Order: sequence, then structure tokens, then C-alpha cells
Amino acid sequence: MWWEMNINFLGRSLREWLSSLPVIIILLGVLFLSIGENLNAQLNKLGNHIWPDYHILRLDVPVPTCDPNVDIESEVQKVVRQKQKEAESDPFGGMFGAEDINRDAIRESLGKRVELCRMKHEAAQKTLAQKTDNLDRFVAVDMTLSALSQFRRDNTQVFLAIVFFVCAITAALTHHHIGLRPMQTVLEYRFGITAQLFANLSLTYSAYSYLTNGWASGTLIQNEHIRWFYLFGFGALSLVALVQLFNIPKTAKPGGSIGKALLAVPLYAYMAISSARFFILETENPQGMVLFVDKIMDQSSLFLNIGLYIWVGMLLKQTYLGEYVFRVFKPWKLPPELLAFVAVVIMAVPTAYTGASGIIIIAMGAVVYAELRRVGARRNLALAATAMSGSLGVVLRPCLLVLLIAMLNKEVTTDMMYGWGVKVFLLTSFLFFAVSLIAKQGPMKIAPVSEALAPSLQAFRPLIPYVLIFVVTAAAYAFLLDAHLDEHTAPVVLPMIILLLLVYEYTIKHAEREQHETYEGEVRASSLEGSIRRATTDTTVHIGALLSIMALSLTVGGVIEDSGIFEEVAAQSDFFGSTWTAMLALVVVLVIIGMIMDPFGAIVLVSGTVAQAAYSQGIDPLHFWMITLVAFELGYLSPPVAVNHLLTRQVVGEEEIAKAKEETKGKSFWIRHERYVLPITVMAIALVLVAFGPLVYQQYF
Repeated sequence: MWWEMNINFLGRSLREWLSSLPVIIILLGVLFLSIGENLNAQLNKLGNHIWPDYHILRLDVPVPTCDPNVDIESEVQKVVRQKQKEAESDPFGGMFGAEDINRDAIRESLGKRVELCRMKHEAAQKTLAQKTDNLDRFVAVDMTLSALSQFRRDNTQVFLAIVFFVCAITAALTHHHIGLRPMQTVLEYRFGITAQLFANLSLTYSAYSYLTNGWASGTLIQNEHIRWFYLFGFGALSLVALVQLFNIPKTAKPGGSIGKALLAVPLYAYMAISSARFFILETENPQGMVLFVDKIMDQSSLFLNIGLYIWVGMLLKQTYLGEYVFRVFKPWKLPPELLAFVAVVIMAVPTAYTGASGIIIIAMGAVVYAELRRVGARRNLALAATAMSGSLGVVLRPCLLVLLIAMLNKEVTTDMMYGWGVKVFLLTSFLFFAVSLIAKQGPMKIAPVSEALAPSLQAFRPLIPYVLIFVVTAAAYAFLLDAHLDEHTAPVVLPMIILLLLVYEYTIKHAEREQHETYEGEVRASSLEGSIRRATTDTTVHIGALLSIMALSLTVGGVIEDSGIFEEVAAQSDFFGSTWTAMLALVVVLVIIGMIMDPFGAIVLVSGTVAQAAYSQGIDPLHFWMITLVAFELGYLSPPVAVNHLLTRQVVGEEEIAKAKEETKGKSFWIRHERYVLPITVMAIALVLVAFGPLVYQQYF
């Protein structure tokens, strides 16, 4: 691309200056402002420990304006004269006889007032007496951090808007928006870019209507600047698509078919066009599209955290951690099916800590695939394990999906969901192991313990510093900032941990000088600065692609919500005559939603629609949401969209997909389609057990 290759300034491409730099500034800003917020809370605790009245001392002490040495008798005379004057000027004053003036009551009232004034002066003097230079300096730091914390809270939506549109434009310019297949031919580029042009023009018109309707309402528009962001942001995306339409990349292959071209259209464009048809053409409510996109601003902190998690994933990709972990298992010479099980279980942990399944596939998918291939795994098994490597951890602490569910649904808490999430994780792990064993193609033999244990322990030694860095950093946050590593602090703590791992690798261990395996599409930086820069550059396109799908998923949810589909289905009382049929209907609906929507947008939709219908049928909220998470993961692994498989295709390369098809020609249905069938079988069985198991237990036990 012209903006990435031809223009260079101070050793950096135009893309890095205009995209990577502002994004890393905002991400680091959010990171350090969050640390400052925790530090501010700790300073307040410390201040109250050192100075008992610190909550008063940290504020400006008001000096009382009253006079504590006033002459009470003189004031009594003034009040008496005032009352007499008022009585003389009152035309009705003598109607009920002369009213006596109680001098004692006036004197008592004035005495109490003077006493209160003296107490105020004494309190002010006592407070001022505690004011020292050390206190003033402490308060100055405290108030600065407090102001910065307030600045972060007041501008979270602005930060998200900047990150969203900068990254979305970056993804558009580099043709990295997620589609069912990448654009390769001239026809595919024309179809994909034209669809994006229509989608972005629709969103621009919607943003314009949203802004002008706000003006026409005659009321004060809350956060009007965000509406301007939508107008200019989607307008810029429209302009990019228009320019690209007449500048097809020279690397595009000639020709192409309409069928493949339709598959190359980015998913967010399909979502936008279908929403435009409903809101603009059918309901004549053009602002509806951006009105639902604007829902991401209601949870702006959470979506910024998604950006941080993606950055964590890309930074993790720059480390050698994944390679070192797999080295531990190499001496055991595990059969492919068993190593696939190990990989899927291990990847559940970073999945939970990176927020969603897609992020960990992008970050570690190439490593998982290559290691499985290295031990002789057939390509389809390796592809299946890679696609599923991000599926099992979404129910574990501190996954953001669970946090969003708890934020939107007061019927459940994160502790409840994470508690049952461990049980669901164990179930799905066992099922993957069992199905893999049933479908195995060779003997299940491993190396003897006498041969494998010592080399395995030797391979674990390089991991010890990584474990220590993780534990020490997490402990430092917990001890110094009272920020224990959980679903609330993970987006802030994890980037610092991964950055410290990179610092260790490049400044202490010098891991880049060692002999390492190479993976598909892997480009290693040779310096600390280079690795962070490359990770941030990768982060921008992934944030743009994922947030675009998340935002437009909300508009699809708006179409479903406003169309009244769920109300019509719920009205079929015969179909919902029992909990069993209601559960069956909910499972089908949730899987379909998972097939076509992003998880975060889907949760927002389900919270306001399907969840309420489930509760009304007597389904326990906790049970319902565990079903939802499993159903969503089944949806992400299922055609026609199969997002996890799309991301797997992206990280392993089109060539490997083609080879997988070629090597399975003429073989059984399972072998030919194992990359789809294996994950679907595992998650489908898990969904049936999670959905209907508790009902069976309640009815028969």
C-alpha cells in the first residue's frame, strides 16, 4: 500500500505515524491512567492512615466568615430595634394586640450562634495547624492523580472513538477486514470494496441523521462530539472505499468468480447492508443503524479493554513463550491426538486472560498448528485443534464475556459464572479428549517416563523466569496497588506483565540469539522496540476488524430486536408449553445467533430479548448463561461463518488449507471434514449436556 511503503519519515512508515503511534499512545495512556487510579486510591488510604482527618485536609479549608467575638448585648439591642421597626411599619401589627419582644430568647439564640461560630473557627484552626509542607506535597500528588483519573473517566468514549476509527480505517486500507475468504482476484476486490462503500455510505447517512435529529429535538444533546466522530469516521471510511475502488492492488490475480467474490465481502459490510435495508428502506429510521452502534459507548471501558487484550495477544505473539511451553511436551513423543488435547487445554488459560477466543487464535494459532504438524498430526486435526484452541477458556476467570454478562444481568454474578465455568471447562476438555481418542488414526503410545522426564524437566527450566515475572508482577500490583489479578484488573495488569517478558527476553536472556523454530507467517523483530512496534502495528488491524464486527453486530441485534421476531416466537404458547421445548428452542436460537454475530454484540442482544423469555419459562439465569456461552462457541465453530476457522485460515495460510483438502481426497467423510466436524461434535455434545443435563437431574433425581 502507498501509505505503508512509499512514504518514510524518521525510519517509520506513514502507517506507523498515523495509525500505530496514536493507538499505542491511547492504549498506554489508558494503561497508565488506570494504574494512576489505583495508586490514587492507595494514596487516600495512606493519607487517612498518617493524618486521621486527611479526607478534610486534602480539600481547601473554608475560613468561617462569622465573628466569634461579637458583643451579644449589642446584638440583642439591634434585633429588638429591628423587630420594633417592623411592627411599626406593619399595618396589621396592632390588630391582635401588642406583641411582646422576648429579649431572653433572642439572647439565647445569639449565644448559640456565637458558640457555633467559635466551634467552626476552632475546627478551621485545628485543620490549618495540621497543614504542613509535607502534607501539601502529598495532597498535590493525590489531587493530580485524582484529576487524571477523572480525565480518564470523562474521556473514555473519546479514546474508544479514536481507537475504533483509526483502526477501522487501517484495516480498510490494508484489506484486513474479516471475510469468509480473503480477497485475492480483481473481481473479489471489486465486490468487497463496493460492498464496503455501500456499507460505509449507509453508516455515514445514518450518522448524519443521528446528529441532525438531535439538533431538531430542541433538547441538549449528550456527548454531541461522539456523533461528530461517527459522521467523520464513517465518512472517512466511505472515502477510503471510493478511492480503493479505482485502485485495485497490483498483486490481485486476474479474473475470479462471482461465488468466491461474494464470500470475500467483509462480514461487517454484510451486517451494515442488511441493517441499512431494514432501518433506511423498511422502517425509514436511518439513525437506527448508528443508534445501535452507539451502544458500544455505553460500555466504552469494556471495549477499550478489548483493545488492550488484543494488544496483549499481539505482544504475546512476539515472545517465545509458546515455543518454550511446547518444548516441555516434546520429549514425551505424544501422539497427535493427545498433543492436540494438551494444546487445547493449555490455550484455555491465555484465552481467559485475553478476553475472547479469536484473539488467542491470532496470537498463538501459528505455534499450535506448527507444533502439531511437527509431531505428525494430519493437517485437518491440526486445523481443528487450532480453531478450538480459543474455545474452552471463555468460561474461565477473568474472561471479559462473563464480566459483560454480569454487568448487563443482575440475576447472575461473576463468581457464580466462573464457578460453574470451571465445571463446563472440565466437561468440554474431557469431551475433546474422548472424541479425539475415538477418531484416532494411530496407536496411543507415549515415550517411557525414564526417557522423557529428565528432558522434559530440562525443557521447563527456561520457563521458570517467565513464571517468576508473572507471579512477582501480579503480586506487586496486589500489594502496592491493591489490584488483584481478576476480571476487573486483568486488562491493566497483563500488558505490563507481557511487556516485562519482552524486556527480559531482549535485555537479559537475549532469546533472539538462540536457535528457534519458525512458524507460518511469523516475522520476528530483532530488538525490544521493534517487537513492541510490530505488535502494535498488528494490533491496529485486528482491533479495526474485530471492533467493526462487534459494532455492526449490535446493529444486526437492533434489526432482530425491532423486527419483533422474538416476541412472535414467544407468543407461540403451544411451542413453549414445557421447559423441554422451550430449552430446545433457546438452544437453536442461541447457536444461530453465535453463527452470525460477534460474542459481545450477541450478549447485548440476548440480554434484552432471549434472556427475558428464558427467565419467564422458569429457566435458571445461571443455567441459561452457561448454555449461552457454550452455544456461542458452537456457533463460532459452525458454518456458514465459523469465525474461529476464518481466523485459523488467516494465521496458517491459504496454502495449508489447500494442502489439507488435497491430502484427504477419497477418504472418509470424517477425515475430509475433520477440521469442522471434530470441534462441532465436541461442542454440540457439550451443549446438549449443559442444556438438558440439569433438566434431567431435576426431573428424575
